[in-house]
Amino acid sequence: MLPLPVALGRAIKRLRAERGVSQEAFAAQSGLHRTYMTQLEGGKRNPSLSTIEQVAEALGLDTGELLAAAERERHARTAERQAGAVTQRRERKA
Repeated sequence: MLPLPVALGRAIKRLRAERGVSQEAFAAQSGLHRTYMTQLEGGKRNPSLSTIEQVAEALGLDTGELLAAAERERHARTAERQAGAVTQRRERKA
Protein backbone atom coordinates (compact mmCIF):
# COMPACT_ATOMS: atom_id res chain seq x y z
CA MET A 1 0.00 0.00 0.00
CA LEU A 2 1.23 3.49 -0.82
CA PRO A 3 2.30 5.70 2.08
CA LEU A 4 -0.41 8.26 2.81
CA PRO A 5 1.69 11.33 1.86
CA VAL A 6 2.36 9.79 -1.58
CA ALA A 7 -1.29 8.88 -2.09
CA LEU A 8 -2.38 12.34 -0.95
CA GLY A 9 0.05 13.99 -3.37
CA ARG A 10 -1.20 11.88 -6.27
CA ALA A 11 -4.81 12.65 -5.39
CA ILE A 12 -4.09 16.39 -5.22
CA LYS A 13 -2.29 16.31 -8.56
CA ARG A 14 -5.09 14.34 -10.23
CA LEU A 15 -7.84 16.58 -8.83
CA ARG A 16 -5.94 19.73 -9.78
CA ALA A 17 -5.36 18.46 -13.32
CA GLU A 18 -9.03 17.47 -13.68
CA ARG A 19 -9.88 21.10 -12.94
CA GLY A 20 -7.44 22.31 -15.58
CA VAL A 21 -5.39 24.41 -13.17
CA SER A 22 -1.62 24.75 -13.42
CA GLN A 23 0.45 23.83 -10.41
CA GLU A 24 1.63 27.41 -10.03
CA ALA A 25 -1.91 28.85 -10.14
CA PHE A 26 -3.16 26.17 -7.77
CA ALA A 27 -0.36 26.86 -5.29
CA ALA A 28 -1.34 30.53 -5.31
CA GLN A 29 -5.03 29.64 -4.81
CA SER A 30 -4.04 27.41 -1.90
CA GLY A 31 -1.83 30.06 -0.32
CA LEU A 32 1.21 27.81 -0.65
CA HIS A 33 4.54 28.31 -2.41
CA ARG A 34 4.91 26.58 -5.77
CA THR A 35 7.95 24.56 -4.68
CA TYR A 36 6.07 23.33 -1.60
CA MET A 37 3.18 22.27 -3.87
CA THR A 38 5.64 20.41 -6.10
CA GLN A 39 6.95 18.52 -3.07
CA LEU A 40 3.44 17.91 -1.77
CA GLU A 41 2.22 16.47 -5.08
CA GLY A 42 5.39 14.38 -5.28
CA GLY A 43 4.67 12.81 -1.88
CA LYS A 44 7.82 14.31 -0.39
CA ARG A 45 5.99 16.34 2.26
CA ASN A 46 3.88 15.29 5.19
CA PRO A 47 1.43 18.21 5.37
CA SER A 48 -0.23 19.49 8.52
CA LEU A 49 -3.99 19.29 8.93
CA SER A 50 -4.27 23.02 8.28
CA THR A 51 -2.37 22.61 4.98
CA ILE A 52 -4.64 19.73 3.97
CA GLU A 53 -7.61 21.96 4.77
CA GLN A 54 -6.20 24.81 2.64
CA VAL A 55 -5.65 22.48 -0.31
CA ALA A 56 -9.10 20.92 0.04
CA GLU A 57 -10.73 24.36 0.07
CA ALA A 58 -8.81 25.38 -3.06
CA LEU A 59 -10.13 22.21 -4.74
CA GLY A 60 -13.68 23.00 -3.62
CA LEU A 61 -13.76 19.95 -1.34
CA ASP A 62 -14.01 19.45 2.37
CA THR A 63 -11.07 17.87 4.14
CA GLY A 64 -12.77 14.49 4.42
CA GLU A 65 -13.40 14.34 0.67
CA LEU A 66 -9.73 15.05 -0.06
CA LEU A 67 -8.58 12.39 2.39
CA ALA A 68 -11.08 9.92 0.93
CA ALA A 69 -9.62 10.62 -2.54
CA ALA A 70 -6.16 9.88 -1.12
CA GLU A 71 -7.40 6.58 0.33
CA ARG A 72 -8.91 5.61 -3.03
CA GLU A 73 -5.57 6.42 -4.65
CA ARG A 74 -3.82 4.25 -2.07
CA HIS A 75 -6.05 1.26 -2.69
CA ALA A 76 -6.11 1.68 -6.46
CA ARG A 77 -2.32 1.44 -6.61
CA THR A 78 -2.37 -1.65 -4.40
CA ALA A 79 -4.94 -3.32 -6.67
CA GLU A 80 -2.87 -2.44 -9.76
CA ARG A 81 0.24 -3.99 -8.23
CA GLN A 82 -1.62 -7.15 -7.26
CA ALA A 83 -3.09 -7.49 -10.75
CA GLY A 84 0.37 -7.03 -12.25
CA ALA A 85 1.85 -9.71 -9.99
CA VAL A 86 -0.87 -12.18 -11.01
CA THR A 87 -0.24 -11.46 -14.69
CA GLN A 88 3.51 -11.98 -14.26
CA ARG A 89 2.97 -15.32 -12.51
CA ARG A 90 0.66 -16.49 -15.29
CA GLU A 91 3.18 -15.46 -17.94
CA ARG A 92 5.94 -17.41 -16.19
CA LYS A 93 3.79 -20.54 -16.05
CA ALA A 94 2.97 -20.35 -19.78
